[in-house]
Amino acid sequence: MAERQEQVAPEAMMTRIGQAVMLHHGGDREEARDRFLGLWAEIGEDGDPLHRCTLAHYMADTQDDASDELAWDLRALSAAEELSDERVAEVVRHEGALAVRALYPSLHLNLAADYVKLDRPEAARTHLRRARGAADALGDDSYGDGVRAAIGRLESRLGEGEPSGGSDGGPEGDSWGPPRQRP
Repeated sequence: MAERQEQVAPEAMMTRIGQAVMLHHGGDREEARDRFLGLWAEIGEDGDPLHRCTLAHYMADTQDDASDELAWDLRALSAAEELSDERVAEVVRHEGALAVRALYPSLHLNLAADYVKLDRPEAARTHLRRARGAADALGDDSYGDGVRAAIGRLESRLGEGEPSGGSDGGPEGDSWGPPRQRP
């Protein structure tokens, strides 16, 4: 029975994170932020790295201040560095195997976008290069295509390399970052 509870709890937390993401995508940014903060308090600074990574990744999008957004994106990257492929596979097994390294293009792209907002172009370029270097881990699907396209748009904006990816709307406001994958 205890083993069953351990298996259900991680999926339950990911479901709760997903519900807050849906609130945000539905336009209720403040309620999503409040729920994320409550979940963060439950998970804690030393909680499951997958939960911390996922929650921080989405919490960044609910921030009004670019410095706060950067802080949450840095938390997401830090948590990802603690993850193993096995831990990710436990929770997302129903969506197919996801390697930890597939998270890095998006995480670094978000950091690059944060640094652009903070007018720190060199830091932005550093993370943009890391995102591009990790992009080979992305799948050949709409999410991977979206991240690659966002990398290309930000490269164009910063005058880095050759733009790549498709044309899915171009830069509009905060669209310099990658699309967020469902938890």
